[in-house]
Amino acid sequence: MGRRVRYDGGAKTSSDAWLAGWRKEGRLVPFCPEVEGGLPIPRPAAEIEGGAGGAAVLSGAARVLATDGSDVTAEFLAGARSALAVAQAAGIRVAVLKEGSPSCGVLSIYDGTFRGHRTPGQGVTTALLEMNGIRVFSEEHVAEAAEYLRTLET
Repeated sequence: MGRRVRYDGGAKTSSDAWLAGWRKEGRLVPFCPEVEGGLPIPRPAAEIEGGAGGAAVLSGAARVLATDGSDVTAEFLAGARSALAVAQAAGIRVAVLKEGSPSCGVLSIYDGTFRGHRTPGQGVTTALLEMNGIRVFSEEHVAEAAEYLRTLET
């Protein structure tokens, strides 16, 4: 959404027409679970160990580790819980999140080796939102999110 919340202090701005329209309508709730969970900007990159996925982190079977060796699992869990609370309070039924992120990956996450390899899986926030009935789409599939939203509103 253009906010500088990435681990490297950068931003990922989308030019998607659907997102632009929803923004004009006041329908977007920009949120970074990693920042809300207490992580700074910038921060060391983090990945889920073994590429295990968000559900494994939520169940305690995997951790989120940073490149500096620190365990940032607690911050990722806190951010995911905060995202869920905000979504539930706002009545959100659809979320569009950043692909590849250990928080927000929808279809893929990095494999935990810090070598730039992706593996199929969900981030921690995506897994928690989905477990609680909120449908999550990647920023690469906004048109599908729009179609799904249309079915909810008719």
